[in-house]
Amino acid sequence: MAQGRGVLTPEVQAVAKNLLGYELTVRELRLMPYLQYTVMNDKRINPNHINQEEREILSKWRDKGWMCGGAGSDVNVTKWFWLAMNEILFVAYVDIL
Repeated sequence: MAQGRGVLTPEVQAVAKNLLGYELTVRELRLMPYLQYTVMNDKRINPNHINQEEREILSKWRDKGWMCGGAGSDVNVTKWFWLAMNEILFVAYVDIL
């Protein structure tokens, strides 16, 4: 099945609601690949790569205990959030065989 990159389909929303407990915004969905990349590579969020709305999203995820760190310290996520985020990204970005 062909999937649009970062499209917030009903299937994506169903997975997000099931895993995270709420429906995502497009901005949240499109921030996840950057967070995934950062956790695996740079370890720190580049303030020049995110806007105020994305900072607020990251703060929300920190407040929920799903991640810690940011521009001033290494970014870490819980295993639970990592798995949830990757499942959401799989449904939203990957062409499923």
